[in-house]
Amino acid sequence: MRAYIRAMRVLQQVIVLDAADMDAEAAFWAALLDGIVEPDENWRSIIVDGRWHMGIQYAPNHVTPEWPRGEQQQQIHLDLYVDDLRRAHQRVVELGARLLQPANNPDADEGFQVYADPAGHPFCLCWTKSP
Repeated sequence: MRAYIRAMRVLQQVIVLDAADMDAEAAFWAALLDGIVEPDENWRSIIVDGRWHMGIQYAPNHVTPEWPRGEQQQQIHLDLYVDDLRRAHQRVVELGARLLQPANNPDADEGFQVYADPAGHPFCLCWTKSP
């Protein structure tokens, strides 16, 4: 009989992005998620509804990823499911995002558009009409 070691217990998951300009990056994500920024020396925490959702870590040599096939390729990206693509697109662009790839058909039952946040991290606005 094999003995099993109890798996570790994960208490919280937080996505952390690197950025040379922590304040711009933190302001973008806090505004997009309707949260607030709690600053520290080399760190910014994004708090939403009293819970820690994201971290922004100071990385002075951060290199912006080139999406989709650049020398510096993406290592991670976020998919944000939205209920209204046009409103969400307007909001992220107002906050400083750049559209990298528009949807093939924004009226389809499901799809996505690819953006870059102020530090160049790719993320997608996604939608689906199925539950």
